[in-house]
Amino acid sequence: MLNRRKFVGSVGAGVLLAPFISLLNGDKPARAAGKKAKRLLLFCSMGTNPVLWSPTAVTAENSFTFSPMTQPLSAIKANTILIEGCPSMNTGDGHGAPDGLTGLGYGQVGQVPVISVDQFIATGLTASGINVPIPSLLLGADTTALGGKNMFYNGKNGGNCMSTIGSPMSAFTTAFGGALPSGMTMDVVMKRRKSILDLVTTEITGLQSTLGSVEKAKLDLHLASIRQLENKLTQMSSAGAGACSKPGMPPADSMFTPAETQTIAANVALQNIILAAFACDITRVAAIHYGSDQKLQVNLPAQSLNDDQHGGFIHSGAASNYKNLVTFEQYLAQQFASLVTTLGTMPEADGSGMLLDNTIVAWCRDMGDSVAHNQQSMRFVLASGTNGYLKTDPNGRYLDMRKMTAPASRHERVLLSLCDAMGLTSFKGFGDASLGVNKTPLPGIAS
Repeated sequence: MLNRRKFVGSVGAGVLLAPFISLLNGDKPARAAGKKAKRLLLFCSMGTNPVLWSPTAVTAENSFTFSPMTQPLSAIKANTILIEGCPSMNTGDGHGAPDGLTGLGYGQVGQVPVISVDQFIATGLTASGINVPIPSLLLGADTTALGGKNMFYNGKNGGNCMSTIGSPMSAFTTAFGGALPSGMTMDVVMKRRKSILDLVTTEITGLQSTLGSVEKAKLDLHLASIRQLENKLTQMSSAGAGACSKPGMPPADSMFTPAETQTIAANVALQNIILAAFACDITRVAAIHYGSDQKLQVNLPAQSLNDDQHGGFIHSGAASNYKNLVTFEQYLAQQFASLVTTLGTMPEADGSGMLLDNTIVAWCRDMGDSVAHNQQSMRFVLASGTNGYLKTDPNGRYLDMRKMTAPASRHERVLLSLCDAMGLTSFKGFGDASLGVNKTPLPGIAS
């Protein structure tokens, strides 16, 4: 029979008995926390023109009009929060600055570990015992265009910019080549999960005789909940429910060449791979990156767009009031909305709702004002299920943080909110250590 120490340390019990570990160790129960997400999806692009991005007719945070740039987001307004007015700690940084996802700028690289929020979270999840085949899946075509960089930093040797997988075929092979063999079915997935429940049930039964009456009563209730979960898994297996299945292979790389003019098409294929990888729990942290900080060649015949986003749409767009930039930002907003909508239709394998209920999606940018080349007005779009981590509203929410105190910390505090959403309680080693009392998630985001 297992003693308490061995029981608490067992793999199966550690997962299913988390609420009881402190009780069995004689600790006081922790204060209840808000709902946390299981997954993080980053949607990364260049900065934009702030004036054309901002909502209009704002009378309250849930009463505003989407700008033409962001209008496609209105389809998912009940799931989203638009945030702007978030200067980084290094507002003078422009092209190639790591600020976007690290909270640190040019001046800190090499002096402290510069790690992006995706890598910080992936490392934290692994340290907490959440082991998946791929800790972080970073995808994006042509992310070194014109010698540029992406937004992901690994925190090693002062902070090295990481590589993304740009080939849809390579991304498919990485995610599904060995992680989910051909022929894997939802039935197999469910049987594996059920076997874990069987193991933990046996361990609980063996432990019950060693507990006092109060502890035993509480453990009995938990055992009953495990039996209910077991029944649900059995029902799901017989019904073939769940979203996990090995996706079809993407088109050959020859269909995405030359890379410069096929970046957008490749990224659409890469986004579908991320969705499938989430459904099969191959990764908990994923990102799609559009181009580099220097260039993104946009080739969208249906929208009559064929030019460099930065050099063409942004820096050469004033004469037409940035007409092409607005059109392309609408396209990006459509892609973001499509990801969120699809996550909302994909069932969790364990029957706990849809993937979106347990996922936080964040649209992040490498600069704030790309016209002026600075980090003065960084902006985010956050999305989750309406019963997820975010405080949502049926009419959408718009947070203009320019009126918030402690202005220098706004940007990093949004990144800290992503950490908090994923269950990380310590932010040591991430971002700017000088924030002090302001090194906390941004108020007003969490439900």
